[in-house]
Amino acid sequence: MQLKPNPFTHAIAKGTKQIGLWCSLSSNFAAEVVAPTGYDWVLVDMEHSPNDLNSVMAQLQVFADSDTTAIVRPDWNDTVAIKRLLDAGAQGLLIPMVQSVEEAEKAVAATRYPPHGVRGVSGSTRANKFGRVTDYFAKIQTETTLILQLETQAAVAQAVEIGTIDGVSGIFFGPADIAADMGLLGKPMDAAVWDLIMPAARALMARGVPVGTLVMDPVFAAKLLNDGFTFVACGSDTGLLAKASDALYAQVKGDIA
Repeated sequence: MQLKPNPFTHAIAKGTKQIGLWCSLSSNFAAEVVAPTGYDWVLVDMEHSPNDLNSVMAQLQVFADSDTTAIVRPDWNDTVAIKRLLDAGAQGLLIPMVQSVEEAEKAVAATRYPPHGVRGVSGSTRANKFGRVTDYFAKIQTETTLILQLETQAAVAQAVEIGTIDGVSGIFFGPADIAADMGLLGKPMDAAVWDLIMPAARALMARGVPVGTLVMDPVFAAKLLNDGFTFVACGSDTGLLAKASDALYAQVKGDIA
C-alpha cells in the first residue's frame, strides 16, 4: 500500500487558491455537516477549543472520506503533541505563536524523523494504516503540510526568515493576536493591523512562500485570495452557528404581533 499524496501540500506549493473553514465545535458530527460543502481545507483547532486527541481523530476520520484536507492546530509548539497528532493521521499542522527562527526550526524538527528531526518512530499507527503503507517513512516528510502562525509584531518582522526555513510549507498571519499585540485588542480588521501584515505577506509571496490567514469577512477573504494569499479561512463553524441562531431567533421574534 502506497502513501496517498496530500492535496493541500501540493496545492499551496503551486499557488492554487485554497478556501478554508475553522472547526472549533469539537464534534465529528459537526464535521460531517461541514465535510460535503467542498472546502479545500479545514482547521481543526485544539488551541482555543475543547478538542482532545480522540475528538480530533474522530474528525480526521470524517474528513478522510471527503475532498477536504484537515489541518490540525495543536495548543502549542510541543514536540510530543506534534508527534501524537502526526501518528493519529493529521495531514498537516498549524503551529501557533511561533516567535523566532529557533522556534520554527523546532517545529520542523518535530515533524521529521531522525536524522533530519526528532519525531519518535512507531511502525504501527493510524497514519501509516498500522504498518501497511510501505513507503510512509520515505514520503511523509514531503507530504505533510507544516504552517507556522505569526501572532506578534516581533514575529511579523521575522516573517521572511521564518518562512524560508526548509520544511516550512507556509506562513499564517493571526490578525486577532497581532491586533492585541498592537494595543488593538478585539480589532483584527483595523487598518493598522493589515498595514503591518501586508508588507510582510508580499515579501513572503515574492520568495514563493505560501501565505494564509483567517478572517470572518467573506468579501475580505476573497480580496486576500485575489491579492496573492494562497490559503484563507473565511469563517468558523461556531461563528456560523451563532450568527444563524441569532438571526433566526430575531426574525421570528420580530414577526410576532
